[in-house]
Amino acid sequence: MLEAVIVDDEIKALQSLTWELTNFSDEIKVVASFTNPSEALAYLDDSKNTPDCLFLDIEMPTMDGFQFIQKLKNKNFPIVITTAYNQYAIKALKNEAIDYLLKPIDSDDLEDTLIKVRKFNSKTYTAEKLEKILLNFHSNSVQKKIIINTDGKLVFLESNEIIYIESDGNYSTLFLIDNQKIVLTKKLKEVNEMLPSKTFFRIHNSYIINLNKVKEFLKTDGYVILESNHKIPVSRQKKSDFLDLI
Repeated sequence: MLEAVIVDDEIKALQSLTWELTNFSDEIKVVASFTNPSEALAYLDDSKNTPDCLFLDIEMPTMDGFQFIQKLKNKNFPIVITTAYNQYAIKALKNEAIDYLLKPIDSDDLEDTLIKVRKFNSKTYTAEKLEKILLNFHSNSVQKKIIINTDGKLVFLESNEIIYIESDGNYSTLFLIDNQKIVLTKKLKEVNEMLPSKTFFRIHNSYIINLNKVKEFLKTDGYVILESNHKIPVSRQKKSDFLDLI
C-alpha cells in the first residue's frame, strides 16, 4: 500500500484530496496531512517518517510549494504538485516533482499519477539494493576507494585523485587533480570522517589537505603550497600536529 502525505493550506482542498485518494483505491493511504508548511517540513525531515509520495499545493501564503521543495532536506520520495493553475506545470516538473494534478482532480489523471509514483518507488528500491551491493563490495576490497554520494550517484575515488577539501558552512567542495570539483551537502567534519587519516589531514577549520600533495610549507606565513599551486592556510592549533606528520 502506498502511504501519502498531503500539504495544502486550504482545509477544504486538503479534505477533498484526502477523500479522493482514500476512495479511489485500496492501494493508497493518507498517513498525514498539513495546512501548515513548516509543520509538514518538520514531519518529512524526521527520518522516522518515510512516505511513498507527497501531494503538495503550490499556492500557499506563508511558503509556496516551490519554496517548500527547496527547504525539504529529505527528497527520497516522489512529489506531486497540486494546483488550480495550469501555468505551474512546467515549473513544477523542473523543481523535482514527478507530476502535477490540476484541481479539481480528475480520477483518470490521478490514476496516471499513481502509476508514475509506483514506477518511481520501484526504481528507487532497485537503486538502493544496487548501492548496498557496491558499498559492501568496496568495503571488503583490499584496495578501498573513497565513496562519495552526490547528485543521486556514487563516485568512487582513489586517495591520490583528491587534492584538498574546502568547507562552506553546511557544504564541502572536493578539488580533484583533473580540475573537477565535487560539492557535497556535508560539513567538513563529516567529510573528514570519510577519509583515510594516514593520507588526509584537517589543517584548518575550513580545509582538509592530501598530505601527499604538499609541495612547500611556508613556516613564517603559515601556509602550505600544494602540487596544484593552491595556497592553504595552516591554523596555529594544527601546526604542531602537521609538522609531526610530515
